[in-house]
Amino acid sequence: MKPRIWLALFVIPLGLIIAAVPQNTSHPYKLTASQLLEEVNTRTQFITPETVADMIVKKDPTLQLIDVRSQGEFEKFSLPGAINIPIADLLSEEHSGIFDQDAKMNVFYSNSTLMANEAWMLTRQLGYENNYVLEGGLNYWFEVILNPQEPASTSPDEEFAKYDFRKGASQALGGGTVSAQTPETNSAAPKPAIKATPKKKKAAGGC
Repeated sequence: MKPRIWLALFVIPLGLIIAAVPQNTSHPYKLTASQLLEEVNTRTQFITPETVADMIVKKDPTLQLIDVRSQGEFEKFSLPGAINIPIADLLSEEHSGIFDQDAKMNVFYSNSTLMANEAWMLTRQLGYENNYVLEGGLNYWFEVILNPQEPASTSPDEEFAKYDFRKGASQALGGGTVSAQTPETNSAAPKPAIKATPKKKKAAGGC
């Protein structure tokens, strides 16, 4: 696909979402559209559901899941330990400490990938580097983690190894019992309050 087409596919949605969020007056954008497109093409912003599931099961303290859907959707279903920052509130000053830090790996998610990827584009354009996107979103999460399908008998060994991991993660995360549900209909546990990470102090001196 030609670079100009890629640019249109990712920068136009970015422009639309910027128009929907509060005006960015305190954090000037640091990446140009071309620089952002170059990073988008590498797809390094995506984190697999298997990686996220493993971190959740192991209670990895470096993982911070960020649900960018509406509060109503978040209250119906969310991933364990996630906090809710609707995408329209993404540029609010109160959230800057969550994005601008290097202690946790933030993983944005929504029902699919589009909205979470827009959140990543915004934070990345501001120069924040420790933010990622859950590959496939909640729809893919339900498919491969909560309700994994056993591979065909002729599948290679690595497919069975992946299935065994997914099945174990599904059991640990309450899968199977939600096979007929979706993120819109499944209930969730009480949600934690949003806590911003204290901003890093700049070193004295220098130029």
